[in-house]
Amino acid sequence: MEQGVEQVDRKDRIDQVGQRVETEPGKSGRGIFALSFGAFAYGAAEFVMMGVLTQAAASTHVSIPTAGHYISAYAFGVCLGALILVFGRRAKPKNLLISFMIIALVGDLIAASAPNFALLLAGRFISGLPHRAFFGTATIAAQRLAAPGREARSVSLMVTGQTVANMVGVPLGTLLGDKVSWRLAFAILALWAAATVVLMLAWIPQLKPIPDAGLKGQFRFLKSPRAWLVLGAVLFGNTGIFCWWSYVSPWLTHVGTYPSAAVPALMALAGFGMVLGGLTAGRVSDHWVPGGTAALGQLLATAALLVIFFDKGSRPTSALLTFILAFGMFFVSAPQQYLMVKVSEGGGEMLGAALAQIAFNLGNSLGSIIGGWALMAAFMDYHSIALAGAPIDLVAVILLGFFSARYEKHKRLPPIRGVEEV
Repeated sequence: MEQGVEQVDRKDRIDQVGQRVETEPGKSGRGIFALSFGAFAYGAAEFVMMGVLTQAAASTHVSIPTAGHYISAYAFGVCLGALILVFGRRAKPKNLLISFMIIALVGDLIAASAPNFALLLAGRFISGLPHRAFFGTATIAAQRLAAPGREARSVSLMVTGQTVANMVGVPLGTLLGDKVSWRLAFAILALWAAATVVLMLAWIPQLKPIPDAGLKGQFRFLKSPRAWLVLGAVLFGNTGIFCWWSYVSPWLTHVGTYPSAAVPALMALAGFGMVLGGLTAGRVSDHWVPGGTAALGQLLATAALLVIFFDKGSRPTSALLTFILAFGMFFVSAPQQYLMVKVSEGGGEMLGAALAQIAFNLGNSLGSIIGGWALMAAFMDYHSIALAGAPIDLVAVILLGFFSARYEKHKRLPPIRGVEEV
């Protein structure tokens, strides 16, 4: 069948797994706010260590390079924890989300009170474990809480919590670490996680689990080329952008000629771009098509990378390009996450969400490595990282463009063969 899911009344609608959801006006909005609140907790927890690394290293009596493992431990937990979703197919989304926030709460408490290197490392690893699993499940929940025709917008609102964390939470955490104590930043994150649990208990309804297709049945959607098109776009898109983004701070000082003291303010500007990009993409996706929206965002990022390569370097231009790349980075985020859930419907949603998060993180890592190679090959010319990223990002544009042309002719995606429409 090529036609999409029939739209039904907001107060009594059917979600994509056949569950009838009773929704009072405003209740879905509160539920999505709770999801965004949790996204803030994870967004801040991931990056705040970078701003307090010096203080944490001194407090735990290790060198700065050794303290860098506090960042790596979180990232390792993120990658490993994404696989939790493969085994969470029978659990209700609300229960999973609350469990993930409790794990984050425990990890942040351990980090805040850790007296030595080993315990702080363990706390960071525990905090990272549920990170991608949370975002995968929250994407599914946000989509199912949304009014018909507003699914992508709801996902973008959830992701906004993470972007606001980058814009506000991380700078505040850095300031606390510098003026008071780095431990206070993690203690506040633990309190934030606890508050999120309360909000989720009160505002998120008990959505039914996704259809249990069995362990083997979860992989059925991978037989469809559209799943690989989306995963490939996530991987190549993030790899291309992170060739440059991984080195944005030294790029701003070397090419943009900004003093290092100005970098935090520029990162706040980038955070604003992320927020605006995510919110804009949600609205565009719901009125147009998510694949086409993501392709447009990747094309914007590719063009910006090329401009960065040819730019001679000036402060206003560098600030503007930083904003545009940050905008593009999150303009593609919500549509791609939404697409991955849609193409894996019929029991594979949890696995699809996990694979999308793994592709995202793998792209980040590969981008950093490739950007580093480009820098060394170009004798530390920071224009080179943009040139390295642009053609990789262009691959994502092509994949998403093909996806949209092939599968989005009728606005809504056709169902996977063998999975009945509601």
